[in-house]
Amino acid sequence: MQQVLAGEGDRLIRLPEVLRLTGMCRSALYDQMARGQFPRSIKIGQRAASWSARAVREWIARRVDESGSL
Repeated sequence: MQQVLAGEGDRLIRLPEVLRLTGMCRSALYDQMARGQFPRSIKIGQRAASWSARAVREWIARRVDESGSL
């Protein structure tokens, strides 16, 4: 069994916050997840998923770096 601990400055965020942070729609987010281009969700309940805030922030930072913006 793999043990995953949220480090300092990390927390789990739910779908509405992920969509707000990324500016993506739900279908685009899940499409990118399926293609391995976005961090996978973490199942936190029978019908609930979340994402590592740190992983989402890192994904955003990579997109900014790749675009040469900011």
